[in-house]
Amino acid sequence: MNELESRLEAFASLQKIYGKGPLSLVIVLSRKAREQKPPFSAHDFLTRQGGQVAGLGRGAVQNILAEHNINRVLAEEGGRTSRGSIQKMRAYVDFLNELDKRNLLDFPTIEKWWVGKVKEFFSSKPFSLKTDFSKSIRSIVSDLIDAAFARQRECTGTMVAGAVMQHLVGAKIETALPEIKIKHEGFSVADAPMGRKGDFFIGDTAIHVTTAPTEALIRKCCDNLLHNLRPLIITTQSGVGGAIALAKNANVSERIDILEIEQFLATNVYEWSAFQQSKRTLSVRQLIDAYNRIIEQCETDPSLKIAIG
Repeated sequence: MNELESRLEAFASLQKIYGKGPLSLVIVLSRKAREQKPPFSAHDFLTRQGGQVAGLGRGAVQNILAEHNINRVLAEEGGRTSRGSIQKMRAYVDFLNELDKRNLLDFPTIEKWWVGKVKEFFSSKPFSLKTDFSKSIRSIVSDLIDAAFARQRECTGTMVAGAVMQHLVGAKIETALPEIKIKHEGFSVADAPMGRKGDFFIGDTAIHVTTAPTEALIRKCCDNLLHNLRPLIITTQSGVGGAIALAKNANVSERIDILEIEQFLATNVYEWSAFQQSKRTLSVRQLIDAYNRIIEQCETDPSLKIAIG
């Protein structure tokens, strides 16, 4: 960590720039200050009436974040209604002036650093599952998977979607088969070094959960067949076609079952709820509770949890 980053970290800690409102504030202020020459005056960042910080709002914040390939909404009001915004603005202006005195005023680096904090903020929040039963169960699950892929795109180097899918499938199996002991592994645990025949091994079935089927996965399925195991691939809707094509190329398409995760999960929700809407919310909550317990046991990232809205 260089001196500029150290000072940014110290300022964020002192002023508690962690929530969506304060983060919106400093991101917009950094961009506005970039257009001016130091030393900066806090008065120049106030509205004409002096009651609010000028330029704050959802549009201003989201436009800046979009330049960094972030499309999630940070704050509906863009920090405009946050208590203490003016006080924090004055402190940040003083901070920028101090950086200028020390020849550390580098706005591209400062903005990138704050955007990193926004990504940390998003990644610290659990996924939200909206139980809107005017939509199909399949669509509700699909929205959740899409959210996992969106977070994965924002936080490069992570495999969020794969982890969410694996543990949702594990939760579904555990809930559907309470009499069977299911072994859950962290998503980063590779199959081959552990001698695992799949993500889950139940009866004579090896279950493989994947966001993107590959030839390596099909080879693993072929190995399952050699050991008298029945391979089952669970993937996304877009992954089903690819898995089928790969299985055909390996001449095993008639020996491997390939299911999309949305329907794999939705089917059980309908069965558990006895096809009654009054019981459907309880069935979904039962699945998500099992999922969250698995996250606590197997993963170190609590943001993988799902909160039911």
